[in-house]
Amino acid sequence: MRLIGTRVVFHVAPEFEDLEFWVPLMRLQEEGAETVVAGMAAGDVYQGKHGLTVRTHVGFDDVHPADFRGMVIPGGWAPDKLRRFESVRSLVREFDRQHKTIAMICHAGLVGISAGIVKGHFATGSEGIKDDLINAGAVWRDEPAFRSSHLVWGRVVADIPAFCRELVAALREHN
Repeated sequence: MRLIGTRVVFHVAPEFEDLEFWVPLMRLQEEGAETVVAGMAAGDVYQGKHGLTVRTHVGFDDVHPADFRGMVIPGGWAPDKLRRFESVRSLVREFDRQHKTIAMICHAGLVGISAGIVKGHFATGSEGIKDDLINAGAVWRDEPAFRSSHLVWGRVVADIPAFCRELVAALREHN
């Protein structure tokens, strides 16, 4: 219960990677964090790539950075949808400006790229976005999970345990 009093927002859209959403969410809840799920609108139900569903608590426009210590963006195909919304890009930029924890795994780096926050940072993710990250100015590291300043990076589903360790540690340090 090391994260009591910590609020973390999860950004989701259809076809999120189920495990990359549910495992970090439950891990943070296990530590006592309050988790809030954001989507296009409050009450939306999205299905993950493997059939699990989630109902959003709030819309992206109702997320206020001052109310949260961190943000998690799961992978899957959802990041390619999320990156298209100015409200999401704006939130990511504001969290970055305030040096709040931003955790991205697998394809989630696409959102960081579109928000313009990856340049100069070490980064990882699905091999499919390696060139995109490098072209956006990030320095690629083929490692399971790590932090680059306030950004928490995870590679793929198999690396979720390491990703969760880095995420919890980052939130604890800034709590």
